[in-house]
Parts: sequence; C-alpha cells; structure tokens
Amino acid sequence: MIGAAKAFVRRHWPRLRLRTILLATFVFVAALPGVGALFLRVYENSLLRQTETELVAQSAALAAVAARDWPGGEGAGIVRGGYASDLDLRLSRILPERPAPVAMPGADRRSLAWAGEVAPVLAMTAATTLASIQLLDPQGRIVARGPAGTGYPGLPEVQAAREGRAVTTLRRNGAYRQHYPLEWLSRASDLRIHHARPVIVGGRVVGVLLLARSPRSLFVGLYEDRGKIAFGIVAIFVTLVALSGLLSRGIVRPVEALRDATRAVAGGGGSVPEPPPTAAIEIQALYRDFGAMAEAIAHRSRYLRDFAHAVSHEFKTPLAGIRGAVELLQDHGDMGLDDRARFLSNIAADADRLNLLVSRLLELARADMATREAGVATDLSDVLAQAADASVLAVTVPDEPLPRVAVPRGVVETALSTL
Repeated sequence: MIGAAKAFVRRHWPRLRLRTILLATFVFVAALPGVGALFLRVYENSLLRQTETELVAQSAALAAVAARDWPGGEGAGIVRGGYASDLDLRLSRILPERPAPVAMPGADRRSLAWAGEVAPVLAMTAATTLASIQLLDPQGRIVARGPAGTGYPGLPEVQAAREGRAVTTLRRNGAYRQHYPLEWLSRASDLRIHHARPVIVGGRVVGVLLLARSPRSLFVGLYEDRGKIAFGIVAIFVTLVALSGLLSRGIVRPVEALRDATRAVAGGGGSVPEPPPTAAIEIQALYRDFGAMAEAIAHRSRYLRDFAHAVSHEFKTPLAGIRGAVELLQDHGDMGLDDRARFLSNIAADADRLNLLVSRLLELARADMATREAGVATDLSDVLAQAADASVLAVTVPDEPLPRVAVPRGVVETALSTL
C-alpha cells in the first residue's frame, strides 16, 4: 500500500523550479503560526480570557459598591485578592445551558432594601457592558435584576460563591444563532461565560453577584483587528520575498550558471567559471569540484586521443610487414623454400611483436587504473637503475635521490618498459 502511494506520488509529482519550492516552503512555514493559532484555539482562548477578565473586573467593582451599600457596611473590611484564569477551550469542562431559576420565596426585607440601592448601578453597568448581571442573597435568591421569588441554589458557581470563592464556568448558550458564514469554525460561538463573585462584608457573605456574557466572536475579533492582521501579512510576505531573493542569489542563480557551464563542457567547449562571490560556501566548493572534474575530463580526452594515435602508429608497422609478406607469398606460388621460410619467419616475428604490443597495452591499462596504496613506497632510483641495465637504449639515471611513490613497484616497471 505504501509502495503504491509512493508510485502514485512519483507519477503525479509536478516539476517545480527551486525558486518556487523555496517560496512555497517559506510561505508554508510563515503560515504555520496562524494556522496553529486558529486550530489550536490560541487566539480564541485569548478572546475568551479577555471577556472573562472584563467580567472579573466588573464583578470586583460591583462587589465593592455592593459591600459599601450594605447596611452597616461603611468602613467594613472588603476582601481583596487576585484571580487566576484557567479557562481553556480544549481543557475546560463545558456545562449545559444555565437552567431556569427555581421558586425561592421568603427573601428578607434587609436584602431587598439593599438590592434596591444597588440595582441602579447594576442596570447602568449592564447597559454599558452588555453583560447579564444579577444580585443574589446568601441563600441564592435573586433580589435584583431577575424574577422575584426565584433563585439558583443548585448552580455550582453560585454554591462556590456562597462559600466565599469567585469562580468562572463555561456553559452552552441556547439562544445562540449563527450570524457569519464561517462562524461554525469558532468553538466559542455557542458558549457563554458565567462568573459568580461573593459580596463579603466583615468576613461574611452577604450576597452573590452573578454575571454572564458571550465571549467575543473569533471572526468579530479578526475583523476588529483587520488592520493589524493585514499589515502583519504584508510585512511577512515582503520578508519572505526578500529572503527568497537572497537565497535565489546565493543558490538558484549559481546552480543555473553551473548547469549552463557543464552543458557547454559536455558539448566540447567552454569551461567552468569562477564561483560567484554571493554564492553559498557549499555552492562555491561545488564550482571548484566541477572545475577540477572538467579539467580531468579534458586531460583524459587528450590522453586517449594521443594514446589512440600512438597505438595506431605502433600497429601499422607489423601489420604492414605481415600484409606485404602474405601478398608476396600469394603472388609467387613458385617461390623457393628458403624465401618462403624467410617470409613466414617475418610474419611470425611481426605477430609476436603485435602480441607483445597487446600485452604491453594491457599492462599499461592496469598501471593507468592503479590507485594509491597505503604503506607502499617504491624507490624510483632503484627501478630506473634496473630499467637502464635491461634496456638496449641509453638510459640516464639522475645522480640526486628521487622521491618515493605510493604505487607498487610492478606498476612503475610496466610504465617504464612501455615507454
């Protein structure tokens, strides 16, 4: 299955230029943070916590006002403390929609009078912040901004606030209706943040503030920050284009120039130029390697051409002797036995010479293919002295010592005997 998938990809893989691959890679890498922020709920979590922070700030200010207006609350110690948010769309538990309040008659007159003093402040704040704000007595009855004679004694957040703890929960919003085409991408669209804070006077919970508000929509937040987002996208794209240009100058252009040079060398003309100074270090090293390779190929071509010329010249002499002797034997059938034996002897000698030439060529080929061997050090002076003794030609051996070579002795002897 994996092999079939690989074969399918190889068949349909598009031919792309290096510039295109670099730009596409940069764009993909630059888009990863944005995609991660969208799908990992990073930006949406920020919007969620921003709404929670607003509710916490409102509840803290309203709790201070309510504590001040509590009968006998002037000068009473108001509990102050920080609030650490732990809301996370991926980790926080989503509770069902807040149930309707249950009947709870029997609110005392003191709490009702107090609620009457605080209610205008709550109404003004709710109208400004668009949050739902209700004031409950210590038993969980609604005493301001809600149906009279009802309450939420069983809500977890209310129970926590009655115990003196401020808590925030996420609940489903049954009244949610989609307003934007892609709003379904936002997980927080159908949620509502509920925050409960106790009103504490003199170390005693005298009431509970229950606030609720829908978080800022992801797409509303993106629309409100569209200028910053557009500027960031343009800046990132310009940076990517600049980086692609630098890499193109350091990699793509030198590679294309090297490609053209190697094509010219393969066609029998041209040479590998000097590497561009703006090319990467590896590209410059590649230029030098290609230059050395082109020089070696040219040297080997000249060697093969000269070698073929020399071989053809060496083979012509014995071949011409054999052909001449054969023609004489064919034309003079009545040739004497002594002459026939002499011509046949010449043919045999020329054949032996050809055989010797072939053997020498094979030995020279083996010598030419020899490689450097570790630990081998052949004394050239000794080899030259032996060659001078065995040769019928005049061979002069230098008096000064010659350097040792890292090739076997037989290879050096073959090269000298071939010369």
